[in-house]
Amino acid sequence: MPTRGRRPHGSPDARQAVLDAARELFAEQGFDRTTMRAVGTRAGVNPALIYHYFGDKDGLLAAVIEPPIDLAAMLTGINDDPSRAGQEITRRAISLWENRPDIRERMLAMLRTALSHDQAARLLRDMLSSWLLEAFGDALADDQCELRAALVGSHLGGLMLARYVFKVPGATAATPEDLVQAVGPTIQRYLTGTLTHAEAQPPHTRR
Repeated sequence: MPTRGRRPHGSPDARQAVLDAARELFAEQGFDRTTMRAVGTRAGVNPALIYHYFGDKDGLLAAVIEPPIDLAAMLTGINDDPSRAGQEITRRAISLWENRPDIRERMLAMLRTALSHDQAARLLRDMLSSWLLEAFGDALADDQCELRAALVGSHLGGLMLARYVFKVPGATAATPEDLVQAVGPTIQRYLTGTLTHAEAQPPHTRR
């Protein structure tokens, strides 16, 4: 990855350049092996500016894994038809990935960063737990809310990885609407359906 041109101290796009460079380096090298100097070099800024914006490397990490969208705003109105909330969530997520590749790549970089370091994984886990619960809100049934939100998030995250990173043939060949129709009912079950089997009944005794 070539080094970007030197940016003036405090220029409006310097902070974003640092975040972009950090995402790339964390994904390529991992958190531990990435230095602030390397981030500054790739971003084209003085490393002192990184400390000015983010305080330290941990602060930079927290900013890098912050989700790039307002999920609550994206999901506004999903409860207008509660029986189809799963399809609507799936449709909006896939539409975002398809139509905003910049957002999609930032989300993927966020996941790669979390996989590179235990601390990053913990930060992202804690952030997503509260983020998803708040965003899905009333769409979730009253029981097992944390599990329901986690299942929705993990299923959609797995679909994003399959389609755009691993390029699994079936996932890449499907149209967005194919995916909505296939995945939406499962997301709906996670939101409001039964998640555990009823207590097993004893087998009938033969006469």
